[in-house]
Amino acid sequence: MKKLLFVLFFIGFAQTYAQSTLSGTITDTDNQALYGVEIYAPQLHKGTTSNEAGTYELKNIPNGKITINFTYIGYKTISKTFNFSNGNIQFDAKMDASVFEIDEVIVSTPFNKLQSENVMKVDRLSARAIQKVGAPTLAEGITIIPGVSQVSTGVSIGKPVIRGLSGNRVLVYTQGVRLENQQFGGEHGLGINGAGIEGVEVIKGPASLLYGSDALGGVLYIQPERFAAEGQTKVAVQQQFFTNTQGSNTSLGLKSSLENWQFLARGTYAIHSDYKIPTGQLVTNTRFKEKDLKLGVGFHQKNFTSEVRYNYNDSDLGLTEGFGEQSRETHLENPYQNIQNHILSMHNHIFFGDSKLDLDLGYIVNNRKEFEEHEEHGHGGGAAPDPDHDEHEEGEAALNMKLKTFNFNAKYHLPKFGAVEMIVGVQGMHQNNKNFGEEILIPNAKVNDIGVFTTANYTFDENTALQAGLRFDNRNITTERHEIKHEAEVHVFEALDKSFNSFTASLGFKTVLFDMFTTRINIAKGFRAPNLAELASNGVHHGTNRFEEGNANLKNEQNYQFDLALEYGSEHFEVFANAFYNNINDYIFLSPTGEVEDGAPVYTYLQEDANLFGGEIGFHLHPHPLDWLHLESSFETVIGKRASKLYLPLIPANVFKNTLRGEFQVNNWLKNSFASFGVQSFMDQNRVSGFETGTPGYTIANLSIGSDIYIGKYKFTGSINVRNLFDKKYINHLSRLKSDNILNPGRNIVFNLQFGI
Repeated sequence: MKKLLFVLFFIGFAQTYAQSTLSGTITDTDNQALYGVEIYAPQLHKGTTSNEAGTYELKNIPNGKITINFTYIGYKTISKTFNFSNGNIQFDAKMDASVFEIDEVIVSTPFNKLQSENVMKVDRLSARAIQKVGAPTLAEGITIIPGVSQVSTGVSIGKPVIRGLSGNRVLVYTQGVRLENQQFGGEHGLGINGAGIEGVEVIKGPASLLYGSDALGGVLYIQPERFAAEGQTKVAVQQQFFTNTQGSNTSLGLKSSLENWQFLARGTYAIHSDYKIPTGQLVTNTRFKEKDLKLGVGFHQKNFTSEVRYNYNDSDLGLTEGFGEQSRETHLENPYQNIQNHILSMHNHIFFGDSKLDLDLGYIVNNRKEFEEHEEHGHGGGAAPDPDHDEHEEGEAALNMKLKTFNFNAKYHLPKFGAVEMIVGVQGMHQNNKNFGEEILIPNAKVNDIGVFTTANYTFDENTALQAGLRFDNRNITTERHEIKHEAEVHVFEALDKSFNSFTASLGFKTVLFDMFTTRINIAKGFRAPNLAELASNGVHHGTNRFEEGNANLKNEQNYQFDLALEYGSEHFEVFANAFYNNINDYIFLSPTGEVEDGAPVYTYLQEDANLFGGEIGFHLHPHPLDWLHLESSFETVIGKRASKLYLPLIPANVFKNTLRGEFQVNNWLKNSFASFGVQSFMDQNRVSGFETGTPGYTIANLSIGSDIYIGKYKFTGSINVRNLFDKKYINHLSRLKSDNILNPGRNIVFNLQFGI
């Protein structure tokens, strides 16, 4: 990998500095200059802003076709592609006012178009929108997107659920590479801190064509924080305080950009005590701590641009066993987990005039440890101690797995032929899992992936487009044989050597049927190869309090999904309706056997065909002349059944979400002010699997206020969020503490302050 990095940087240094520049003036339709418009080139990871006269200048742009986006709150986004060739281009823009959300450029889809132009429906949340929610974790923050929920364990642990599918069926991308952190486990979180991100995109539906295995149910695409505008240096501080957990999140960032180099660094520290339920009790050992470090370096020269990022995340997560000592202590008790992630990524663009090559490289190290009450027994024939592993006796992790993953993604954008854009690509992954603890849940193993694909987009006119693609994947999994002695039992991990192949395809069509009425129809095939836990687990998983037994005979999951998205938008009213039908062949699920081993109930992995169907419907009203008022409402539903007519587990309840929001520009020093009141009504969930229980419905309310405050040249952003305003007693159907009848958190007041220098 070091040689490859050197070659890519040599390509850049071998070129002479680019001479291309884009400049101009930005005004509104009344020819008034617009100050603070963001001019940004996603392919170059660089940008600038317009000054008080509305003028701007973006220098040192590589030769080739580069897309530049002009965005400004309250105005429609302009996205335009320029062909640069060692020269200066003058572009004066007039921006149209828009009361609705900015039309964002979608980066998780292959052609990086505006959402209004995209064939696939993708939901996006900006970092600012997530912060307004006041959620303690990123996984909880994105649940405001219709069709997205989370499997949670208290407030610290959350896994995204997209239209009823979760775990390995939802692929997470961060820094442009797929995140591999033993994500099959439902009892630990994303491992990504919400500080230092630009936004989150959610693809609801099969995305195997773009991302391969594990994208059968959807993709969570996390965009990293942008570098500073050229020639600028910024320092940003963020502080949050949570009354329910008496928790604190502190983040400090620094970023600076020169003509050809960009730098950023951000450190974050979070600490929370046990969460309080509406009865006033504390749920013992739900406390958690998190340390997060993000670093980035960008470089660009003629025909070449590169971005290197590193993220280190260290999380200590308590695993509750119910109600015990009532304390605001932050020191974790047994059992608890320590999860460490190292994510190193390199994102490159090489321009060849009318075509370009995108090359993403990622190296991820995940170390997952589970600590429990010490038992007097040794390795018993298990994994041998590693010379790099520290032995700790009483403090030694019972479960200690280290996963190392190298992945790559190369996409070549062919020269545009008329109205046809086309991409060919290859993706791959090499993964190595090793055990160092006295207990083994899954064996030492190696995983190798390779996939090749092509996709094309045909634009009939500005309102109509057709997109199609085809892909082939191969995954090979090999494991080592182990025998583990535990009390009176011997757990045997037989060696495996399995290969899984799959063809996937997608077809999408987007058109504007009538004035402002957009229709999107997508048909896609996805797949997911069984993971290591499903194939080879054989032991007690203390994080889930069950004995998990793998099934070496599992086959690929294959699905076909049909999506229909309808949208209507006028100056003061938007409405949407999304419907889907998802047929999954050989759906893999955990099922209790009725046996008990090592004091825990035994669960094994089985397969059966399944179907999921449902959708989301909603509207956004901005009545005239009350230009400051917004009313947003949505309803979402999912039904999941196996072929045997039994319901699938972990299907979220139907939910009705309503938000009344006011937005104000008070004066020159108080801008972008808002106040919102939201009500979420969850229906009874009685469509449950055989080992689940029903969940009664409930309604919770949230309140938020905030504003940008300008003092001289400094901007402060403050907000107060009150979650579960009326201290409602409830249990979410997807709470992993539901089986112990432990309530979800009570009222939580979140204070947030950010300021930049």
